[in-house]
Formats: sequence, structure tokens, C-alpha cells
Amino acid sequence: MAALDDKDCVILDLLQREGDLPNIELARRVQLSPAATLRRVQRLRAEKVITGVHAVVDPDRAGSKVEAFVLITLSEHSDAGDRRLAEALAGMPAVLRADAIAGADDVLLHVAAADARALQDVLRALPRIGARRVTTLLRLGEVKAPAPVPALPS
Repeated sequence: MAALDDKDCVILDLLQREGDLPNIELARRVQLSPAATLRRVQRLRAEKVITGVHAVVDPDRAGSKVEAFVLITLSEHSDAGDRRLAEALAGMPAVLRADAIAGADDVLLHVAAADARALQDVLRALPRIGARRVTTLLRLGEVKAPAPVPALPS
């Protein structure tokens, strides 16, 4: 695990909130030189603390009018079955995220589809790729926006 100090934590917080922040402005806010700030960001990337920088896109404005969370119980619990599921889900653009979970179900999907029919297409494909039981929760709206991951000094 990477050792983080207070400056690293501030950098991580700022980059999570404003990923396109220029290094010079990041350095000003962290109160370090631009060179020192850049070295820290490079180290955080090399240590896989920062795994990427992405634009946050509103699914509705990008054409995905229906979002759902889908709970899957798998019919098979094996490494090979898990790989097949992961490969199949990787080929489904409507599946934004898939997480292994603990509890009555095995996998939680976040799906964004153009409409109800496109969501139904995803749901119909799931039994063919290893789902024994599928529970769909229609997303009605956002209560709390995704928050930055809290970075704590080591």
C-alpha cells in the first residue's frame, strides 16, 4: 500500500473533484512547486493510487434514458464461470459496472440503456451467460452524487 501524506491526500481530493485541473493550479492549491506536484502525481499513478482520469457523463443527456441496478445470482461458482461472465459483460456496452458482492446475490450490475427494450435485451442475455436468478431495480434518480474516495494519511 502506498504511503500517503497530507499533501498527497489534498492532491487526490482535488483531482477527484477536478480531474482536468492544470498542474500549475494544482500546485498552487497544494502549496508546492509545479515540479514537486508533478512528481507526486506521477508517483501516485505509478503506485496505482490514481488509476485513471475520466470525464463524468450524464447518461440521460448521452442518450441512456433508463438505468437499473441488477442483482445476479450465478448458476456456477468457479474461476472459469467467473471469467466467462466477466468476458461476456465486457462485451455489453450497456453494463457500466459489475461488482462481485457478498450476500444472497453474487454480482451487482449498473446498467444504462437507451430505453426499456434495450434494458430488456440485457436482462434476457444474463441467463445465457451464467445468471440463475436476476433481480432488477429501476433507478429513479440520484439522491447523493458519487463522492470522492477519502484519502487518509498513512
